[in-house]
Amino acid sequence: MNKLFPVVAKNDFNGSRISLWAFIFFTVLMTGRSIAHFLFPEYAFHEIANFALISGQPDPMVLFYRLFSLWGLAQFIFCLVCWLVIFRYRALIPIMYLFWLIEWIARTAFHIISASGNAPPETYTNGMTPGVSMAPLVVGLLVVLFFLSLKSTR
Repeated sequence: MNKLFPVVAKNDFNGSRISLWAFIFFTVLMTGRSIAHFLFPEYAFHEIANFALISGQPDPMVLFYRLFSLWGLAQFIFCLVCWLVIFRYRALIPIMYLFWLIEWIARTAFHIISASGNAPPETYTNGMTPGVSMAPLVVGLLVVLFFLSLKSTR
C-alpha cells in the first residue's frame, strides 16, 4: 500500500523502468488528445470522435463544441498533473496509473453499453470513436503497467 499511497511524495520511482517510460509515452498521447479536444473542438468532434453535423435553429453545434472543449480542458488539467508527477513526484506514478485505469474502465463500460443497443443513432455518428473502440486494449495494457509500477526493482 505504501507504493500506491506513499507517505512522502518524492521524485524516486522504484517500479519497473518499462512502466515509467510507458507512463511518459501514454501521457504524451493523452496530452495530444486533450489539446485536440480543448483547442480544436470542431475537428476533434467530427474527425476524431466521428460525430455527424447536426443542424438546427439556433445552431446546436456551438453548445456541443463548447462542451467538447471543456472536456478537453479537464483532460488537459489531468495531463498537467501527470507531467508534474513525471518531473517532480515520480513516487506517485502508481496512483496515477490507477486514475488512468478508472477513466479507461469507464470507457470500456461505455463500449459495452453501446454494444447492447444504447449507442447514439446512426444519424448522429459516422462510426465508433477511437477512445471507445480501443478501450478494452488500453485497459489491459494499463493493468499490466500498473502492476509493473508497483513491482519493486530495488
